[in-house]
Amino acid sequence: MSQDSGQIERRSRWFELRFKPVGMLAFMLHRLSGIGLVFYLFLHLAVLSRLRGGPASWDSFLALVRSPLFLILDGILLLGALIHGLNGLRLTLIGLNIGLRWQKASFWAILGLALLLTLWGTARLFFY
Repeated sequence: MSQDSGQIERRSRWFELRFKPVGMLAFMLHRLSGIGLVFYLFLHLAVLSRLRGGPASWDSFLALVRSPLFLILDGILLLGALIHGLNGLRLTLIGLNIGLRWQKASFWAILGLALLLTLWGTARLFFY
């Protein structure tokens, strides 16, 4: 096996979710949601820069942020922020030796809560 194929195999195993402990899944999800939030920050600044055109650009900006695609992206942002924030709180409590016995259950609970809040928030975005 060449060195290149070994590196590809190691990278592909990172995305293999079977047989991973819950702690590893939580870590991967926390890292990916953090990277996604940083990416969104730059996207957000790029979209807001459209407002430099003055009052005339306001109408096109509102049309953009009210489009279904943008609302779906806002729902994805909400999911990422909830997962990252709730998992960060969970990790803080575990770091303080609070709730160590319930690590796995608390991860699935925050994931379920994040999904429910995302569904509710996204519905509010579409039907507000």
